[in-house]
Amino acid sequence: MGRPRTNDEAVGERLVACATRLLATSSRESVTVRAVAAAAEASTTAVYSLFGGKDGLFRAVRDRAVDGLYQEVSVVPASDDPLSDLYALAVAYRRWGRGHPHLYTVLFGGAQTFDPSGAVGTRDPVGPLVAAIERAVAGDVLAGEAMSIALSLWVTLHGAVTLELAGAFDGPTAESAFRAAVHATLRGWASPEAFPRLRRVELAP
Repeated sequence: MGRPRTNDEAVGERLVACATRLLATSSRESVTVRAVAAAAEASTTAVYSLFGGKDGLFRAVRDRAVDGLYQEVSVVPASDDPLSDLYALAVAYRRWGRGHPHLYTVLFGGAQTFDPSGAVGTRDPVGPLVAAIERAVAGDVLAGEAMSIALSLWVTLHGAVTLELAGAFDGPTAESAFRAAVHATLRGWASPEAFPRLRRVELAP
């Protein structure tokens, strides 16, 4: 009978979870293989056998964050109203950030640089947002270059969610600030014909 496998999936999950927390709360330089292994109550050998080393473990954390946000926004259905879709995508973005604060911090805090060009491939969490913006531009709802609008909207979303996660707002204030910021950003890019409509569209809960 072979020896029982000690560096199994459960150990890998603990290592990813602990690396995520340390990356989100400590300087990247201080997140060593030894520190992560100690936090996960695992051996340093486990990091190398499961992930090939620290870089592989960091990639696993990054992939977990990218996949999580992508899954959250990709289930937002596309409708005939791209403006409503953008609001729904904004809500999904905030919901994921609030539900996974450490992964959110890692994703946009250095372990994975925001890249709207789709460098993460088919899992690009920005893809659904850009697609909705492109449909809005094609339908004369928004006026401008799609990627510029996407960056502008992402800055708004990221700023609001980051401040909320940092405890800058209480619950009701965070909600109203988020809604107002998204409305204001999209009004800034609205075509003259669509501007009156923006006042009637509400963010879904």
